[in-house]
Amino acid sequence: MSVDGAVARLKSEADEPGWEVDPDDDWGLAVIATVGRQLKLRREAVGMRAAEFGVAVGYGEDMVYKIEGGKRIPRPEYLDRADEVLGAEGLLSAMKEDVRRVRYPKKVRDLAQLEARAVELQLYDPLHIHGLLQTPEYARGLLLMRRPAYTGDEVERFIAARVARKAVFERDPVPELSFVLEEWTLRRPLGGRTVLRRQLEHLLEVAQLRNVELQVMPMDREEHAGVDGGIEVLKTEDGSAVGRSVAVANGRPVSDAKQLRILELRYGIIRAQALTPRESTAFIEQLLGET
Repeated sequence: MSVDGAVARLKSEADEPGWEVDPDDDWGLAVIATVGRQLKLRREAVGMRAAEFGVAVGYGEDMVYKIEGGKRIPRPEYLDRADEVLGAEGLLSAMKEDVRRVRYPKKVRDLAQLEARAVELQLYDPLHIHGLLQTPEYARGLLLMRRPAYTGDEVERFIAARVARKAVFERDPVPELSFVLEEWTLRRPLGGRTVLRRQLEHLLEVAQLRNVELQVMPMDREEHAGVDGGIEVLKTEDGSAVGRSVAVANGRPVSDAKQLRILELRYGIIRAQALTPRESTAFIEQLLGET
């Protein structure tokens, strides 16, 4: 098959949305530049032109140059095919793990790193069921509501990132996790009633874990300390802590003792105003029966 006759059928940038490199992600840029450089060196070492290599892996010449120049994130199957075509004996395929992490948005990676070090997490989201508690189907329904809309590929990236963060439940030793959920987020059928039912069932499963306390803030409360927005407080084994809230430092992570005291005070009051864990479980069971 000739190169000229195949180019029109090869994948182009228009066929691969959502695989751009975040220009503000220095680590991601460095990783993708290194991967691209290795691909180029391997290709040149076997004497293949970019167009010829593109035909072999199913991509247009322009996309090959962009990947090799660190301008585009290569798909896992691209690396596997390149490894086979260039006879790299697994060296190119082995870079898939680094590339996979780069695909997660930087803010999600940063948050996952903080969560991985924490021994105690205090989490309150007033707008949605917290990301660590979302089923993939619920997360998809939530992400599809975004306007302007995410591309299909971007939706899958965010879902994969949220699923990866759930490794916090599987650590040994496991951290202590405290969640406060708003009642109205448990009633909103994003993605449909079937998706909501599975989400409520998942919450009941998580609530049974010994290291998890899950509380619900009813809508009929006349006093609510969470009107200033969500709260996250993550404490590490050495006694240090990091907190985040839109009401403090514009949502940037903070470790100042005074700011942390404010966040912990607010979170403590929110928990006191919410239903107890036992009451919350019974409440979710009731909602599940009504759904």
